[in-house]
Amino acid sequence: MTLHEAIQQVLVKSNKSLSAKDIATILNENSLYTKKDGSQIVSSQIGARVKNYPHLFSEKEGLIFLTSTTEMVPLKTRIQPKIKFIKKPSNDFDSLVNNLMNPKNFKSIKEIEINIPDGPGLYCIRIINPEKLQPNFVKVLQERSHSIVYIGLASQSLKKRFLGQELRAKGHGTFFRSLGAVLGYTPERGSLAGKKNQQNYKFSKSDEATIIEWIDKNLVVNFVEINNNLEELENELLKKYLPLLNLTGNPGKLKEVTDLRNACKRIAIGIS
Repeated sequence: MTLHEAIQQVLVKSNKSLSAKDIATILNENSLYTKKDGSQIVSSQIGARVKNYPHLFSEKEGLIFLTSTTEMVPLKTRIQPKIKFIKKPSNDFDSLVNNLMNPKNFKSIKEIEINIPDGPGLYCIRIINPEKLQPNFVKVLQERSHSIVYIGLASQSLKKRFLGQELRAKGHGTFFRSLGAVLGYTPERGSLAGKKNQQNYKFSKSDEATIIEWIDKNLVVNFVEINNNLEELENELLKKYLPLLNLTGNPGKLKEVTDLRNACKRIAIGIS
C-alpha cells in the first residue's frame, strides 16, 4: 500500500478530518503503511504527500480531509504493483531519500559536474575515507555509522549553489567555508574589516585551489531534482543523518565546527 492510499484509509475509517500529526500517529500504531527503513512516519511526510495529491486531499486550518473517494481501490481487492526501478526520483519522501542517500548513487565531482542541472533540488556529500579528517571528526562519523559530511538544498539552481558555491568557491558556500576551517585553513586577516557582511569569510585564492583539489580527491556527491517542500525535506534528513558539517537545523551539530568557523570570522574581521 502506498502512503497516500494509507492516508485515505485512515480518513475514511475516522470519518472526520485529521491533522497530519494525528494521521502519522495512527499509521505508526496500525502499521497500515511502513517505511522501508523501519523508521517512524512523521507529520511532514503526511503533509508533503497530501500536497502532491490535491485531487484526493484538501487541507484547511491544519486539518486534512478527503476531496474525493472515487479513485480509491477497496482495501481487500487492492493488487500491489510490481516494484520498478525509478530512474528519476518523485516528490515522494521515501523514494527521494532512497535515490539521494543510497551510497551506490554517489560519484566523484568530476564525473557528475557536467550533469548538475540549473534547477532546484537537494544534495548530499560523503567523504571516501574519513581518516583524511582529524581524529575527533573520524570518531563522530564512526559513532553515527555513516560517511555523510553535508546535506543541503538549492532553492533555485543546483548548478550555481551546489556545484558553484559549495564545491568550487564561486560565491559564499556554507559547506566550503566549514570544510576549509575543519581542514585547518583560515581567511586572510582583516579581509572582512569594515564590510557590511562579516559572516561570509573567504580563503585566499591559493588556499581555495588547494581545498578544491582536496574535495575532488576525497569526496563523492549525489543530488536529486525537486522543487517542492525543500526545507521540510532537508530538515527531515538533517534530523535523521546528523551530517558532520551542517550547523543550522542539525540536532547533531558539532561545537568544534562552530568554534573553527567563529575563529575564521574573527581573523577575517581582524580581531583575532
